[in-house]
Amino acid sequence: MRVLWAELRDFRNHAATEVRGIPDGLVAIVGPNGAGKTNLLEGMFFALTLGSPRAAGTGPLVRRGASAAYVRAEVETREGRALIEIEVPAGRAARVHLNRSPVRRKRDLRRRVRAVLFGPEDLEIVRGEPAARRRFLDEAVATIWPLREGLAPAYDRALRQRNRLLKDWDGGASPPGLGAWDAELVATGAALMRARAEAVGRVAEPAAQAFRAVAGYGLVCRYVPSVWGEDLEAAFAARLAERREDELARRTSLVGPHRDDLELAVRELGARSFGSHGEAWAAALALRLGLARAVEGEVGEAPVRFLDDPLAPLDPERQARVADLVRGHGQAFVAVADEAHVPAAAAAVWEVRAGSVRIREGV
Repeated sequence: MRVLWAELRDFRNHAATEVRGIPDGLVAIVGPNGAGKTNLLEGMFFALTLGSPRAAGTGPLVRRGASAAYVRAEVETREGRALIEIEVPAGRAARVHLNRSPVRRKRDLRRRVRAVLFGPEDLEIVRGEPAARRRFLDEAVATIWPLREGLAPAYDRALRQRNRLLKDWDGGASPPGLGAWDAELVATGAALMRARAEAVGRVAEPAAQAFRAVAGYGLVCRYVPSVWGEDLEAAFAARLAERREDELARRTSLVGPHRDDLELAVRELGARSFGSHGEAWAAALALRLGLARAVEGEVGEAPVRFLDDPLAPLDPERQARVADLVRGHGQAFVAVADEAHVPAAAAAVWEVRAGSVRIREGV
């Protein structure tokens, strides 16, 4: 799977950027901070996934003074070529066409093309609160199996309704309708937890392998659910019953996948508390590379990988190891701020200056 060409118009600081003849393998994107390297990665990733880790809505994606941004790309997969055309009006939903036909659901595109992005914000997966790790779990589920991307939103809806019922309770008898929302919470929550567990099962080993290749020792990656059991629905319902008085007292739901976590550890020490900055960075990168390998195992070809400044915190030896890891599995775009960090194995180098791109041959 690879991007053949891409075009950004009025996307972030890219007024008119077009890159064609993109090679397979590793493409290095180099330029000073603020030049538009990350914006270029974001635009290409948005073309393949209709999502951005840096913006909750479409407004920030549109260049200042423009009424809309436009993103186009052609991707080659085992199923053939896919032409993606996206209009991004400021503050409104994007209009997407795949091979000239309208796309009404994100998953219709995500089933055809796959992409994984690593950026500095991924350090929060390792160093941050459990919510960041839960977001990664749900991203992993949706990336590996786009048809399951509705599991997390379905659970969130049930959780919000149940919490509203608990919050509005007048303190008399048990809130009316709570049993129905218990059943909905159990049904949607059990489905989500099973998917999360399966995703971690797919990601953990390739992530550990990637981390070992960089650091020389292993990474433990283990799903820690709020509740578990051979009959998960029964175990979930029983745990809700056990915590009923606590939930009524605190007016909130205390059991379910919104209390899950992902355990990460290196050298038998929890990565969040004891890992060095370099170890935490390498662990976050390894998780994304592990996710890419999990997708490859599911669909039979590597997703396109976008890596935003992955080398900066690493020493030269580990930088070379990361470059070796990345170039071995399909197409990858690696943004670096320092010319010295351009991998020797790059098939092409794109120089970014003030939202414009100059392409030169590999180093």
